[in-house]
Amino acid sequence: MGRLVECVKLGREAEGLERAPYPGDIGERIFNHISIEGWKQWQQQQTILINENRLNMAESKARKFLEEQMEEFLFN
Repeated sequence: MGRLVECVKLGREAEGLERAPYPGDIGERIFNHISIEGWKQWQQQQTILINENRLNMAESKARKFLEEQMEEFLFN
């Protein structure tokens, strides 16, 4: 078992990520406060959002939308 974090998504202690999965401050926040399981839940939700909203990830507007949704999903 790797390092443990108090996962805010799961509301309990769980195995943490090996490295920040996203750049910048939000990536560091995810690394410190989201577990592997919590991150996997986000990846599933992200796929749903991309497909349902037909997001073109080459567009900055779509990336910004997804980042906002990620922060909401993981931390609220």
